[in-house]
Amino acid sequence: MGEDRRYAPTIRTTRKKQLVRRRWQRLAASATILVACVTSGRTASAQWMGKQTGCYADSMAANPNRPTVANPGDITQYGVLELEYGFDKVWPGGGVRQTSAGGLLKFGLLCDVELRWNTTSFLSQTDSGGTHRGFGDNWLGPQIRIYKQTKLVPTFAFSYAVKIPSASPQDGLGSGQVDHSFTLLVSKDIGKTHFDFNATGFLIGQPGASGFDKNQQFNLAFSHALHGPLQFTGEFYGDTQLNAATPGFVSSLWALTYTVNPRLVVDSGFEAGITSGGPHRHAFVGVTYSIANLYPGWRRKRAGGSGKAN
Repeated sequence: MGEDRRYAPTIRTTRKKQLVRRRWQRLAASATILVACVTSGRTASAQWMGKQTGCYADSMAANPNRPTVANPGDITQYGVLELEYGFDKVWPGGGVRQTSAGGLLKFGLLCDVELRWNTTSFLSQTDSGGTHRGFGDNWLGPQIRIYKQTKLVPTFAFSYAVKIPSASPQDGLGSGQVDHSFTLLVSKDIGKTHFDFNATGFLIGQPGASGFDKNQQFNLAFSHALHGPLQFTGEFYGDTQLNAATPGFVSSLWALTYTVNPRLVVDSGFEAGITSGGPHRHAFVGVTYSIANLYPGWRRKRAGGSGKAN
């Protein structure tokens, strides 16, 4: 039997309205689910950032890398610009004496990313050929925290740095070559003692030749509070052989640090070589200071919100 043409337009119109209605219902349901996912995602992300990585600290506190050769896995607070500066006197042996002043400028760019500029602003070396003075080398690079310590798991971080050869090779103050370093950092609080372990691979440019010499450095540092703000720090570290002219060595470092206030920490100590090839004697004094939070507007905006991430 054929279709009754009198009712066909009405049937098509009704079906079209039903199809449009269903599409709008599906679109509304999809939009609702999307909004819910985005909202919950933002909430979860904020909780993760606040609780797991320590973003948006309520007050500034210094995170000294000094005085040890090893660096901590934890980074400078989010948005904080921090300066470390010190004076060093080194007697490497063979009648050579070195005096230097330099520092490390750090900035907590992101919750788990720190930008680092390590510079030797003054370097003086005295040997049989006389005394030479000038600038030292500069190192630039980031440090990225992969995981912040929990009760059982330590902090893990990775850092990379490239050397800008600003020290004079003619005066024997530097090699004049570009170097690279790659470091794995592990930090953990065990009881009342803090431990830092570093494993670094170096690519050292060869003067007058292409390519790199390679060696590794391993560090184990620890610190423990003695009384109030006074803290004792020790470290054992060593380098593997770089080439025939630069043997490996093992050394130790011992220091005291004093926290004047949460933003200011001073330190002083000495290093004593355990094997030949390393620093025979090394005395130092320095300071770490949290200069300012460069994201103050963000902090104020958060403080004015209804929630608080810890």
